[in-house]
Amino acid sequence: MKPFLHLSIRDHDEAAAAEYDALCTFTGLEPDALVSLRAEHAPLPDVDVADYAGVIVGGGQYNASDATKSAVQQRVEDDLGRVLDAALDHDVPFLGLCYGVGLITQRLGGVVDKSYGERPGAVAVSLTDAAASDPVFAGLPATFDAFVGHKEACAALPPDAVLLATGDACPVQAFRVGRRAYATQFHPELDVERLVERLRIYAHAGYFHPDELPQLIEETRASGVREVPSLILRNFVSAFAG
Repeated sequence: MKPFLHLSIRDHDEAAAAEYDALCTFTGLEPDALVSLRAEHAPLPDVDVADYAGVIVGGGQYNASDATKSAVQQRVEDDLGRVLDAALDHDVPFLGLCYGVGLITQRLGGVVDKSYGERPGAVAVSLTDAAASDPVFAGLPATFDAFVGHKEACAALPPDAVLLATGDACPVQAFRVGRRAYATQFHPELDVERLVERLRIYAHAGYFHPDELPQLIEETRASGVREVPSLILRNFVSAFAG
């Protein structure tokens, strides 16, 4: 079986390691079946997407809609954009988590901006009719709670994209482009303790005021989020491993 590829953009070693551990846990992949590359640390090597069963891009500190971007951020966007282009060209499964919404939307001609940002925490996500027949969303209830935390979001879908999930404060929570490229605004890789850990790491990153940290941790632990959203990760691997 071909391995899957995880591309991390996180600038915190602890957050990058935690994201990789969560993906291994919830996909069911052993470490040798999930290759991880840190796009933020160094330019990506030449990636032949045909070597992988699928590509998963994690979230991170960048916003595709930022008016001013550092040289590192621009390089990361260019590197990931080339991988996305290749995946689409060769029909290689692709899953972008949170930051992936901005990456795919902007790359394919949609609109991503800061109109629909969401404070870190749990929100209700509702599936569309199109999700009912999509293998990546198989087994999920029509509405479920998931964790979010983002400064930007998709304001207009790319041409021909299919809306798969919505929310009250953020209308685009998941979509598909083509047959096998997906993006979720919510975080299927986060359970309660993983979000608590991430809140602590990013307490000074502008997602919330640092003084709010104890309250956010309390709200997270009292939330109804369990392991339902993570089924998307296992489904993605089950549908496209081979």
